[in-house]
Parts: sequence; structure tokens; C-alpha cells
Amino acid sequence: MPLDQTFVGRTWPPTETYLVGREKIREFARAIGATDAEYHDPEAARALGYPDVVAPPTFPVAITMSASRQVIGDPALGLDYSRVVHGDQRFAYTRPVVAGDALVCVNSVDEITTRGGHWFITTRTEVRTEAGEPVVTVWSKLVQRGEENA
Repeated sequence: MPLDQTFVGRTWPPTETYLVGREKIREFARAIGATDAEYHDPEAARALGYPDVVAPPTFPVAITMSASRQVIGDPALGLDYSRVVHGDQRFAYTRPVVAGDALVCVNSVDEITTRGGHWFITTRTEVRTEAGEPVVTVWSKLVQRGEENA
């Protein structure tokens, strides 16, 4: 089933606020094997100039993957999630995520293309504080495999 290309350029309203917890950062760091002290110890993070533990660079996936349901869960898009594989992920940081941040996400669709019978959708999520301070932009590319490859 083709994806609806009129979704390109569409932006959704901000998500509910996600409060970044110290223990969530520690759990994520343990899960990915990140042992740097600033991910676990507030004093080590403060010694590096952060107000609390700092999140590993890929931590925003924990927030943006859920937030992207606004896009991929819209039936009008035509995405068959049972045929989706992850294609790419990129991060552009303004500053690191730290415990205590209250973050909101704004999702947009940057691109929808087709190649070789597969559909590609690139979403962009702008992660900001509740006050509007930019933190990180996250791009995610999903690939919907063609029916003959299902």
C-alpha cells in the first residue's frame, strides 16, 4: 500500500510534557552499556558543568519513538507497521538532555519516497523544553517493505 505523500511538510501539535528522570537516564545508560560517570552520578555530572546526570546521546529515542505515534499511527498515512523496518536515525544537539528537563516534541514529516517497491518515510522531531528552548532534533527513517518482500 502506498504512503500518502501529502503528509510531507505536515507538522503535529506538541506532545504532552515528558519529565526526564535521573533513574530513567541511569536505566537507559545501563541498558546500552554506557558506563561514563556523568550518566550515573550527579556529582560527576556537576563536575563537568551539568546540573544533574546527563543522558547518553541516543536517549531521546526513548521520548521520540513514543511521540512519533502521532505520525505513524495516523491511518490516513497508509503505513503498515507489520512491514516496517528501521532505516536510519540521526541526532543534532543544541545541548544535552539532563535529568530534570521537561521536554515536548513536535513531529513533522520531511520526506516520503519509494524505491525498489519499498516506501521510505523520514520524520523529524524537534525536542524542546516546555519554555521553548531547543535541545535536540531527531530524524528517523522507516522503511515499509514492499508486498512482494513482506
